[in-house]
Amino acid sequence: MSTTEFERITVLPMDEYNQNLVANVHPSNWVNPQPADDYDLVVIGAGTAGLVVAAGAAGLDLGLKVALIEKNLMGGDCLNVGCIPSKSLIRSARTVGEMWKAKDLGINISQHIEVDFATVMARMRRIRSSISDHDSATRFKNLGVDVFLGEGKFASNNTVQVGDKTLKFKKAVIATGARAVKPAINGLETAGYLTNETVFSLIQKPDKLAVIGGGPIGCELAQTFRRLGCEVTLFHSGSHILNKEDGEAAAILQQVLIAEGIRLVLNCKLEEVVTVTEGKRLYFSVNGHRDSVTVNEILVGAGRAPNVEGLNLEMVDVEYDKHQGVKVNDYLQTTNSKIYAAGDICMDWKFTHAADAAARIVIKNMLFSPFGVGRTQLSQLVMPWVTYTDPEIAHVGMYADEAEKMGIDITTIKIPFSSVDRAIADSEQLGFLKIHHKTGSDQILGATIVATHAGEMISEITTAMVNKIGLSKLSSVIHPYPTQAEAIKKAADTYRRTLLTPKTKKILEFLTKFS
Repeated sequence: MSTTEFERITVLPMDEYNQNLVANVHPSNWVNPQPADDYDLVVIGAGTAGLVVAAGAAGLDLGLKVALIEKNLMGGDCLNVGCIPSKSLIRSARTVGEMWKAKDLGINISQHIEVDFATVMARMRRIRSSISDHDSATRFKNLGVDVFLGEGKFASNNTVQVGDKTLKFKKAVIATGARAVKPAINGLETAGYLTNETVFSLIQKPDKLAVIGGGPIGCELAQTFRRLGCEVTLFHSGSHILNKEDGEAAAILQQVLIAEGIRLVLNCKLEEVVTVTEGKRLYFSVNGHRDSVTVNEILVGAGRAPNVEGLNLEMVDVEYDKHQGVKVNDYLQTTNSKIYAAGDICMDWKFTHAADAAARIVIKNMLFSPFGVGRTQLSQLVMPWVTYTDPEIAHVGMYADEAEKMGIDITTIKIPFSSVDRAIADSEQLGFLKIHHKTGSDQILGATIVATHAGEMISEITTAMVNKIGLSKLSSVIHPYPTQAEAIKKAADTYRRTLLTPKTKKILEFLTKFS
């Protein structure tokens, strides 16, 4: 296949870092291989889910023939426009946040904090480029995977077409991911806007930035760009940010964003965008009152839409919805028993680690569960997630209102970080740990952590939940002192103290007489 038969990709700016990125994950000189007579597995989409499925199946050394198709950049959102670039910028922004707090720690910054925006963005591109080799076309070829660059679509019940190549398969996996949703706002398309897929191409700082959407992506990027020197206005249709999160957690972050100088426009309806001499003017209304703000750039972070177009899913009887994505059962099997799906294309959990976990389920269910014996269910997963603001908000399991709706009686233990010695020493008292346990039992049903490094702490609770370790056993785990994770032990100890009833107290008093 000639190199002109698939679309050449550029990632702006095409500096040395992005050139290396593209050379790894969509090389312009790539020649698609001659297809095998028959593939055990064809994977459409080389984001996290697709890569894990392909590498897992090919790396088992069982002689399986695997093909992987990608029309854009291998590595998907995580590498190119999600986790890696965003967290690289967040790290730079967190340094600014530390410097803002320096005076409280007895450190005087003798001069104005100067953010070199171009260097911050170049650092991000360098990091992304350095990691891209892991997701490269060459690496997967060396793993034994036939990598096809181009748009894949089903051509029959057992074939996928890529350019002029036809790939015959025994089983297939759809892992085409999702993309940013464009809000229906008059004039937005004409004025132009950024999404998480284009914002990382910026090389010049926008002095004034509007962020649409108060969910995790919107909040993370709003705080990041504010700390990097932008004047930020965050628009959200809800009464408070992070509608789906623990209310107290969302309230803390909302106060932080306001304190850092972000203008929050809540309960708003965005009506129109007009291009003016000064930039882009957004007209909006709040409770019937119309107002406007003028910015240099508009960043849209208002949800994701599944990439179901162009796959010719009707050809293979795979049911889908343009909003919800490909329909799968609890085993990640589509309505065609030979075809599975994983990742953002079919799941409510739109996280890299969720796509990775789902891909592992697909491998097991598709290849190692004969006649359906021993299959793993998606609903069995205990899924943590983190909003990477400062402070971070981490969660796993049930929220209190979810338990109430399900008729589950829970007890909540709350440990404020103002009572944790290390958090006090760090001047990071803002936040809390909440653990929900089944009333009358030490079984952990869910937890929320609001802390500077909440994402590093949530895995201990997730591990406990997965392995059915209750609060009593967690109480016996020795935690190094002083650490902020000691809050978990404090919560477990709080539960243990509830066991000291008048009856047990009498028994203990009796035992002490003979000790």
